[in-house]
Amino acid sequence: MANIKSQKKRALTNAKAKLKNNSEKSQLKTAMKKVHAAVAAGDKEAAAKAYNNASSLLDKAAASRLKHKNYVARQKARLAKAVSTLG
Repeated sequence: MANIKSQKKRALTNAKAKLKNNSEKSQLKTAMKKVHAAVAAGDKEAAAKAYNNASSLLDKAAASRLKHKNYVARQKARLAKAVSTLG
């Protein structure tokens, strides 16, 4: 543990941020899994709805620098391609 007061505060802030980031990453993974599950089930309407939700969460993750913009673009493209296979 740090001895300097500002570093003690920083350690607490970092711990809070880590919890928040882990929660947001978990939400993101769950949303992406829901899209894949809907595609696997063949439910076009549910897949489209899940894709819209996942896309929104991915955009927010990129905006807050939780995930890199290229990662977000790649995942959105993969999800869109999966949803479009339902035709």
